Amino acid sequence: MSRRVVITGMGVVSPIGTGLQKFWNGLLSGANGVDVLKAFDVTNYNSKMAAEVKDFNCEEFIDKKDAKRMDRFTQFGVAAAKMALEDSGINLDSIDRDMFGVILGSGIGGIQTFEAQYEVLKAKGPNRVSPLLVPMMIGNMAAGQVAIQFGAKGVNFTTVTACASANHAIGEAFEIIKRGAQDVMISGGSEAAITPLTYAGFSSLRAFSQRNDDVKTASRPFNKDRDGFVIGEGAGVLLLEELGHAKARGAKIYAEIVGYGATCDAFHITAPADNGAGAIKSMKLSLKEAGIAPEAVDYINAHGTSTDLNDKYETAAIKTVFGEHAKKLSVSSTKSMTGHLLGAAAGIEAIATAMAIKESKIPPTINYINPDPELDLDYTPNVPRDRAVNYAISNSFGFGGHNATICLKKYAE
Repeated sequence: MSRRVVITGMGVVSPIGTGLQKFWNGLLSGANGVDVLKAFDVTNYNSKMAAEVKDFNCEEFIDKKDAKRMDRFTQFGVAAAKMALEDSGINLDSIDRDMFGVILGSGIGGIQTFEAQYEVLKAKGPNRVSPLLVPMMIGNMAAGQVAIQFGAKGVNFTTVTACASANHAIGEAFEIIKRGAQDVMISGGSEAAITPLTYAGFSSLRAFSQRNDDVKTASRPFNKDRDGFVIGEGAGVLLLEELGHAKARGAKIYAEIVGYGATCDAFHITAPADNGAGAIKSMKLSLKEAGIAPEAVDYINAHGTSTDLNDKYETAAIKTVFGEHAKKLSVSSTKSMTGHLLGAAAGIEAIATAMAIKESKIPPTINYINPDPELDLDYTPNVPRDRAVNYAISNSFGFGGHNATICLKKYAE
């Protein structure tokens, strides 16, 4: 049995705005979520910038008592799920809760709680560590709390594949509905890892941009002088439904999910495989499941991290998969505006891709200042573009060699 899967609701917490419309308007206006990091003192760090969420009040979405039992990444995930459900118009009292599941991705999980409670351990001893440390810290708790908040009694788990986490979550949710195991799934990703320890680790790895004298243009995917990514935080959550289920309740439909590809480079813990070999297979698998030729694709929301090897090899992989059609594609990296949300990145990028399909508008790659002659695709530089999008793919690649691609289609009867 193979069933069709559609997106009927979307919720966003992002560095350029909380709420779907604010996020989408921000993408189209070239909003820049990157600034000097304010969460803690970065005087002694090599990098000094981040894309922090600036307008989030968890009490607008979550009971105050419940919120105190959640790490920030869980708060983001629950809030984005609530927005997605409200956006969908679904009546949860009318659905079969056993056919209602949750899969959320997170690369790092409750690291803020972990770091804070470790300081308590050092300063005050083991008997003062919070009994809520473990249930707030563990990476599966955003998915668990979403289920608790909204009564989802079906499939529930968390994907942890670094920066590919949310795409794996969406892809697996798609497959579960497609094969008939669930009717409704909350899926996407959540991350809140802008902490002293995490930031120090990435900084020591030299993964971050060190453009500290010009932080607003530090996230510059596909530029010749790109020098690393900018960390972000937030959540992107989608409500996926079996088509018949959605139509029966008169749901609006943003887009249809038609393909999913997942591969591993089996190559290196941080670097992508030469020429994007794993990414090539991931994209090809998503197109194969969608049943389309590469020439049918109009838009790619690229992983586009603003790091040397990712942008180089992702471009090479696109050229391999799409051949001559690669030059006709619209490509963009919305990380130029949001920074890199790690395990949540693909969640907000799936939403950007769905909106590009629905609104026939391609979000730009901002900060496209100094083109790299080796990277010669159409990266939608600096301003959005009107374009009908019938098929689009969204790429995500993570440390450990994890690759995930989802393929979306404009919905038609």
